[in-house]
Amino acid sequence: MQESKKSRDMMTLACVIIGALISAVNIKTFVQTGGLFPGGFTGLTVFIQRFCDKFFDITISYSLVNYTLNAIPAYIGFKLIGKRFTIYSILMILLTGIFVEIIPATAVTGDVLLIAVFGGIINGIAMGIALKGKASGGGTDFIAMWISKKTNASAWNYVLGMNAVLLIVAGCLFGWDKALYSIIYQFCSTQTINMLHTRYKRITLFIVTSKPDEIIEGLLDYTHHGITRFEGVGGYSGQKRTLLYTVIDFEEMKRVMLHVRKIDHTAFINATKTESLEGRFYVEPIE
Repeated sequence: MQESKKSRDMMTLACVIIGALISAVNIKTFVQTGGLFPGGFTGLTVFIQRFCDKFFDITISYSLVNYTLNAIPAYIGFKLIGKRFTIYSILMILLTGIFVEIIPATAVTGDVLLIAVFGGIINGIAMGIALKGKASGGGTDFIAMWISKKTNASAWNYVLGMNAVLLIVAGCLFGWDKALYSIIYQFCSTQTINMLHTRYKRITLFIVTSKPDEIIEGLLDYTHHGITRFEGVGGYSGQKRTLLYTVIDFEEMKRVMLHVRKIDHTAFINATKTESLEGRFYVEPIE
């Protein structure tokens, strides 16, 4: 158990470092070159920087503003989501700020549409890697995770709606072209996160087997999800068969398939995407 926890912490740390580095590179290449406003508190930080530079001729540090803005959401995350998740998210915030300060600005392309699309995808990849390690980029990510925890569903599209307010203000002050391109950036980022972050995706399994007891024992121990069994007779073979019905997390599917095949290589498995789910369903804690 101790070794497992150590491995998990090392995995999370690696995801945080990689995610922070990718996020910082994206800011210093795509975001700053295109003059875009990324989502969440990163976008708010960029907005404050440009506001002070344009209207007060003051250049302020990215990390200073970003750290200050994330103080309250980090406290909320610590209280409502989980200590481990919040600590690693704070670490990613700190590392992103440090990387942004030391990485030189580099223009990859001057095409704003390309910047919006590929910058959004890269940002989504950075956040997806962090979430894979059970951390986040802070700010509105804390809000999204809290909503997801309450509703047991992905909340990243709600965050996209929240960011619309910032873009309206940015459009009024800095021009609507950048604000509209920023919507494309944030949409690409959100959809990439939804694709990579599979924590709240469910799969329904129908397993026809002749060895139900062994399969059930292993699945209950591994997934902690309920299983319903139906007894029947094979229409082709005429032999007794058991149909097992269960719903699992998307991330568990591969290991569940291997478990079933190991016990009964002749089992018939039908896996379908679960669009909606009501009732008690075990969700692994973030901590």
